[in-house]
Amino acid sequence: MQVEEKLTAETFPAEPEKATLEGKNKFIGFWLFLGGETVLFASLFATYLALNKSNGTGPASQDLFEIPLAFAMTMILLTSSLTSVYAMYHMKNFNFKKMQLWLGLTVLLGASFLGLEIYEFQHYVHLGHTITGSAFGSAFYLLVGTHGAHVLFGLCWALTIMIRNANRGLDLYNAPKFYVFSLYWHFIDVVWVFIFTVVYLMGMVG
Repeated sequence: MQVEEKLTAETFPAEPEKATLEGKNKFIGFWLFLGGETVLFASLFATYLALNKSNGTGPASQDLFEIPLAFAMTMILLTSSLTSVYAMYHMKNFNFKKMQLWLGLTVLLGASFLGLEIYEFQHYVHLGHTITGSAFGSAFYLLVGTHGAHVLFGLCWALTIMIRNANRGLDLYNAPKFYVFSLYWHFIDVVWVFIFTVVYLMGMVG
C-alpha cells in the first residue's frame, strides 16, 4: 500500500505505525533513542541516591516533601498516559478527530502536571532548598528537573504534530509520528513512577 492512496477505515492497516519502511525505521530509531535516555536517567538516579543525605545545613527530604502533592502529580501523569492509549486506539481505528481529542486531553494533563511541578519547585526554594544550597539540592533538581524538561519537550512535540496534521488528517506518513510520541509519553510516565518511589516515598522515610 502506498502512502498516497486514499485510506478508509476498511483499508487502514491494523498497525499503521509499521505499515511503511519509514514507519519501521522511526520505530527502530525510537528504541535506540530510548536506550540512551534510560542510561541518562539511570545515571541521575544513581547520583541522587548517592547524594540525597548530603543536605548540609539545608532542609532534609523529610522536611520538604509532601506526599499528597506528589501523589496528585502522579495520578495526573498516569491519567495522561491512559488518554494517550485511547488516542492510539482511535488512531488504529482511523478516527482522526477522536485521536486528536484524546491527544489534546493528554496535553492538558501534562501541562497541569508541569504547572504543579513548577509550583513545587518555587515552594522548595522559599524553604531554602535550592540547586546550589547542597549536594542534595543539586541532585534533586537535576533529576526531577530533567524529567520536567522531558515533559515540556513532549508537550511541544504533541502540539506540533497535532497542529501540523490538523488539516491533513491521518495517513501512513504521520501515523508513526503519533505512535512514537505515545511511546515517548509512556516512557516519561514510567520514569516519574520511579521518581515518586525513590525520591518522594523513600525521602519521607528518611
